Amino acid sequence: MTRPVIGIPADIKYQGQWPFHSVGDKYVHAVQTAVGDVMILPALGDQSVLARFLPLLDGLFLTGSLSNVEPHHYGEPPAREGTLHDPARDATTLPLIQTVIDMGMPLFGVCRGFQEINVAFGGTLHQHIQELPGKMDHREPPEGDIPTLYADAHEAHLQADSLLKQWLSGADTITINSLHQQGIKDLGRGLTVEALAPDGIVEAFRIDAARHFGYAVQWHPEWLFNEKPASVALFKAFKEACEAYRAGKS
Repeated sequence: MTRPVIGIPADIKYQGQWPFHSVGDKYVHAVQTAVGDVMILPALGDQSVLARFLPLLDGLFLTGSLSNVEPHHYGEPPAREGTLHDPARDATTLPLIQTVIDMGMPLFGVCRGFQEINVAFGGTLHQHIQELPGKMDHREPPEGDIPTLYADAHEAHLQADSLLKQWLSGADTITINSLHQQGIKDLGRGLTVEALAPDGIVEAFRIDAARHFGYAVQWHPEWLFNEKPASVALFKAFKEACEAYRAGKS
């Protein structure tokens, strides 16, 4: 059996004044190693073009990014001046999410991808969690090397019916990294909470209508993807779902 092909939508990032379609190497490396072959999808925002790629794919992986989903997509006031946005990625991923779920294609989102899925299902976002009463500061440390930025930050409590809890043989908590200041305000329709931070912020959810796999996490499992038990379990489940989806097409 040939390896599944996983689509990863790109961001638009600037080198000087020039825009580039870009995907972080850590995401490509994790998916290519743990799941299947990677196809990077340009952030064209044209669903008719993307539709021609979809028959070639066996799964979709939505990465994190420095940019945030533009607040008008979830009915909130404009973001503060200086907030980084990527309207081309929004136009690419937000409509694509429902398409791949309707197709039954496995979908895995992390960080920005987690937030995109919530918005695509009608949910909303807090723009600055650290300013809310009783909430933790979920942002990365202000300085440090890459291992410091991606170090374990706090626990996530797995819900009683959590799939991740099952994949981890009944574990109640896991320890995760944390590099975000946005997070779920209102959970989207048709999503079920899988894990919560100690302050009640949603850290993982599943998509109820997903036929093979529909899962998203707010943390970064691609970091040490083949070492941390929760990351290994997530990528293993995604791989198996992509293989099953590929087999069902043949």
